[in-house]
Amino acid sequence: MTTINEVARAAGVSSATVSRTLAKPDAVSAKTRAHVLDVIERLGYAPNATAAALRTTRTRKILVTVPDISNPFFSRVIQGVEEAAQEMGYTVLLGDTRNQEEREEQYATMLGRREADGFIFLGHRLPSALSRLIAREGHRAPIVNGCEFSPSLGVSSAHIDNAAAARAAVDALYDLGHQDVAVITGPLQSPLSRDRLVGAHGAAEVRGLVARVQVAHGDFSLESGRRCTHELLNGPVRPTAIFCFSDEMAIGALSALRSVGLQCPTDVSIFGFDDIAMARYVDPPLTTMRQPMRQIGRQTVKLLVAIIDGTATAIVNVTLPHQLIVRHSVGPIAADRTPSRRRG
Repeated sequence: MTTINEVARAAGVSSATVSRTLAKPDAVSAKTRAHVLDVIERLGYAPNATAAALRTTRTRKILVTVPDISNPFFSRVIQGVEEAAQEMGYTVLLGDTRNQEEREEQYATMLGRREADGFIFLGHRLPSALSRLIAREGHRAPIVNGCEFSPSLGVSSAHIDNAAAARAAVDALYDLGHQDVAVITGPLQSPLSRDRLVGAHGAAEVRGLVARVQVAHGDFSLESGRRCTHELLNGPVRPTAIFCFSDEMAIGALSALRSVGLQCPTDVSIFGFDDIAMARYVDPPLTTMRQPMRQIGRQTVKLLVAIIDGTATAIVNVTLPHQLIVRHSVGPIAADRTPSRRRG
């Protein structure tokens, strides 16, 4: 087991300073206290009841990190987090990591410094500071993931079945006669992007159409949807339908169609994912796969507070329902765009 002297050496302070940090934290400067607590967390030092009491002191704060705060999908999830947190007596600290690993690590150290009682991350990476905590405490570590479910994370989570949702979306396009279906993914390091691609290919495999699925790789943004759509339109076979892994990319796809004089859905159908507020107001309104965004946020808080309160007895992965929302951006394949007509 780690000793107080080992902590002192790693922190570059005296053992007396480590002792004061634990027993009388106000007697130590804020900078030194934060540094020593970070080393204590990293080394897993828990010498006595005093340290245990320090760990269980409540701030009544929850830290939430998002990969991209400008994405309207995350704003709805955060609304759910805020609602549930207030109902349960917690305030929310919000961090925008901008998909940067260094920023994710910086926010993760706040949990080790006891600046929050628990941590909800809405991205796909698990910062090393949190990994160490999970390795020591298992399901008791106050860490929950929202949206990006992966068993390898080893934490409780709230999400939808992304593979099943994508399979249903592509099946809906095939049912309308489309056979040249293209897909615009999100970053494939993201579990939800990989799961959605698996679902899309699964639907194509059942129909014997895997070879005709074209794939372009976006990043969930408007601009990537526009860029990827131009790539697909300029390929050897123009797709009759494009399934986008986010509504923002679908809106970018609509812009790309307009820029080359094509109509949606007459020339190309566009299918989105999420059902953000803007989806119903674009022209044409988006057919999309709805995620229960606010419910995802609320559920992550419930899972986290159960861990903080000590009532969670195991890792819990909650799968919430998705829903097909039919609007006007998807239609049956046009009579003059039958599957046999392929461009050379």
